[in-house]
Amino acid sequence: MRGRCRTGRWRTAWGLRAGAWRRRPAVAVRVGAAAVVLGATAAVVPGQAAAAGEAAGTPSPYAFADGAQSVEGARSTGDAALLKPGGTYRSSLPSSGKVSYRLDLDAASNAYVSVTAVPSPGGTVSVIDGVRVTVQDAEGNTCSDDTASFGAARSPHPVAAWGKRETGRPLCRKAGAYFVSVERVDPDGEGSSPDAWDLELVAMTEPGEAKTGATSAPEAWNSATPQPLQGEPERRKGGAGFSAATPVDQGVWRDDIRPGQTLFYEVPVDWGQQVSVTAELGSSDSGGTGYTSDALDLDLYNPARGRVADVGVGYDGDQKSGSLPPLPPVDHANRYAATAQVGALRFAGSYYLVAHLSEAVADTFGDEPFVMTLRVRTSGEPRSGPEYAGESVPKGVFEVSDEDREAAAEGVAAGDNTAMRALAVGGIGTGSALLVGLGVWTVMARRRTTR
Repeated sequence: MRGRCRTGRWRTAWGLRAGAWRRRPAVAVRVGAAAVVLGATAAVVPGQAAAAGEAAGTPSPYAFADGAQSVEGARSTGDAALLKPGGTYRSSLPSSGKVSYRLDLDAASNAYVSVTAVPSPGGTVSVIDGVRVTVQDAEGNTCSDDTASFGAARSPHPVAAWGKRETGRPLCRKAGAYFVSVERVDPDGEGSSPDAWDLELVAMTEPGEAKTGATSAPEAWNSATPQPLQGEPERRKGGAGFSAATPVDQGVWRDDIRPGQTLFYEVPVDWGQQVSVTAELGSSDSGGTGYTSDALDLDLYNPARGRVADVGVGYDGDQKSGSLPPLPPVDHANRYAATAQVGALRFAGSYYLVAHLSEAVADTFGDEPFVMTLRVRTSGEPRSGPEYAGESVPKGVFEVSDEDREAAAEGVAAGDNTAMRALAVGGIGTGSALLVGLGVWTVMARRRTTR
């Protein structure tokens, strides 16, 4: 049994993700004179950080959102720092005890906060170790409680849990201060090292409906196990964090993943659509024999980084595959479901696929990259969503735009122009572009910040 409790997307013309306002800097590459003129920041192709880590022979670290504000978790709620909706924050978690943060909320909006915990490099974890996120109101009533653990493979990697304040629930409806507490699940467990972990926190709000809608989850939906999508795999390099997730749409995608590495992808899923994913791990040519439980772990997160479902694929050196369980269509009323898995499919937007290959695979089969194939299907015609009584914060996080669909089809962040798409889709880095004489290109570089 896997030791887990089940546990976005916003853009504007100014390049806002998770409340980080900034113009996207221009990048000019001049070939021939072998000169490169970069603006305030370098152009970043999705997955570029991961590729750099592979070049060095080691898995890349987690890519924290650019511009994330540093904040210190407080031991007492009386000293808790404020998390503003639309903001992205970076903090740390000690090995023992809780740290707290504050949300100031109105009485009309649903609020979500997600916490991604990143174990320190070289650290170790127990089977049930992980991160717990709890939201309480000023009177101490618990609004939500969620836990994400590492599972049987005991391989440390980024895991995310989310907290919720929902105005449709009996408790936690009032305007006022709410407190988000974060703690380790099993810091003293067998195999857990007492290291502090890095944290990335995002907060967002969802407006209520303008008109009273359904108050119970849909009862009928196609729950048959979908057939994995067929076709020739297309290479699509995964990113190294939520903020650097590589866009993909329906299709068959291939990537290389090393033991200990975690790769991030994002899939636009609109209202009324169902998403299904099968993950495959190619056979090893190392000649090693043995078995690793949950060697490949694939998690699906919603636009608020709330965990939806997962699948663990055991590995013995031969090709293996596993599929996410059948999931209902995205529907606003899913939030009233009794199960957390269905409840997490409560809004449209960019859903995240997070793939991790256990460190233990290297012990038997070596640390060279393994071929991973993702078969992604989004079925059903998009339909209109609920009529909200206002705007989400950040704006547009719970919707799928034409720009999002285009980005997913081409594999680059929305807002990047043709030149940058050629770099990403064609697999040509900036250095290669200099060598082959691509001329003068001016592109808008988008250093991706968190949802």
